[in-house]
Amino acid sequence: MWEFLVSRFDQIWVASLQHFSLVVQCLVVATVLAVAIAALVYRNRTLTSLASGVSAIGLTIPSFALVGLLIAPVGFGVAPAVVVVTFFALLPVLRNAIVGLAGIDRNIVESAPGIGMSRSRTFLQIELPLAWPVILGGVRISAQMVMGIAAVAAYVLGPGLGGFIFSGLARLGGANSLESVLTGVVGVIILALILDLLLVGLGRLTTPRGIRV
Repeated sequence: MWEFLVSRFDQIWVASLQHFSLVVQCLVVATVLAVAIAALVYRNRTLTSLASGVSAIGLTIPSFALVGLLIAPVGFGVAPAVVVVTFFALLPVLRNAIVGLAGIDRNIVESAPGIGMSRSRTFLQIELPLAWPVILGGVRISAQMVMGIAAVAAYVLGPGLGGFIFSGLARLGGANSLESVLTGVVGVIILALILDLLLVGLGRLTTPRGIRV
């Protein structure tokens, strides 16, 4: 195992960076989209139920199946990987964003216009900061989930550590096949832990001191 890691260190390092970059970038896009959608629907009970239902149903879709379905419309490579990772990353964040925004005391929000705050300013300066800890919880869940899904995206030649996993499985029983699979799996776990620690740090920096748990 040690010889395998040493001989392919550069390849493993590049794949790890690609994997981490893919997940982080998709997570940022998904978070922005989820918060925007939640901001549009959370005041309407029907739209809230619809968004929550779509989020719940979306999580039941097998990621491997979705990756395969995207081959025809978008082909192989980075594009299907980005679509799949962003889609699955959006769902838990959307659900938490709706819960977080809907759970804010309405008296606080309704008092904002009385001191001259516009609707957009109220959302950005009052509602979003108060809901942020709940939203960030969804981001952390998404990060752990899509770190593994990003590996599945290697099926369509997506970037990242999934290539080691699929390469090893394709020649299981052959030379270095087990080492290849273990490298991919352990690498994904380590990246997931690193990203979660970074998100914890982000939470401490971005959560208003008065509402920290």
